[in-house]
Amino acid sequence: MSSQEVDKERRMWVAIASGAGAVGVGATAIPFVATFQPSERARAAGAAVEADISNLRPGEMMTVEWRGKPVWIVRRTPEQLAALPQLDPQLADPNSQRNPSALTPEYARNTHRSIKPEVFVAVGICSHLGCSPSSRFASGPQPSLPDDWQGGFFCPCHGSTFDMAGRVFANKPAPDNLEIPPHMFLSDTRLLIGEDKKA
Repeated sequence: MSSQEVDKERRMWVAIASGAGAVGVGATAIPFVATFQPSERARAAGAAVEADISNLRPGEMMTVEWRGKPVWIVRRTPEQLAALPQLDPQLADPNSQRNPSALTPEYARNTHRSIKPEVFVAVGICSHLGCSPSSRFASGPQPSLPDDWQGGFFCPCHGSTFDMAGRVFANKPAPDNLEIPPHMFLSDTRLLIGEDKKA
């Protein structure tokens, strides 16, 4: 066998080996790169959540989960809405000026902190240490609350209180109002939590 024939045969085997190697690298790289993609579970955890509020009556609250957080949806009564402006002097941040971009979307920077006055949507986590406040919608004297209580939320961990718009009262441990998540109305009875493209 001449040296030219040996060179041709070597080149052929080198080409075959290189091709097989490239196929092997590709077969290994594809699953490896796929591991960087979020799983179905992770995608679902960050996805927007739809809520049907057709059965939510005035003075009632429902909770949905979005990104592992409780999100409260409250249908406020006319009396609860009327009390909101009167509370401004007692609040730490009545106009939601602190951290507005992080805590209050532009469409909720109003007294009632909502798109529609009667429907309040907030993340149910205290801005102090991450406890979950409880609803205390009844007005009047109650344990751990002031005698002139107008309804709202009470955090039992360290005593922070929030009004019916999730605004924190002054001189409480919580530094900020409750977070308003991105949301929008799909119809009068359907809310989408986690997206606000049409808001």
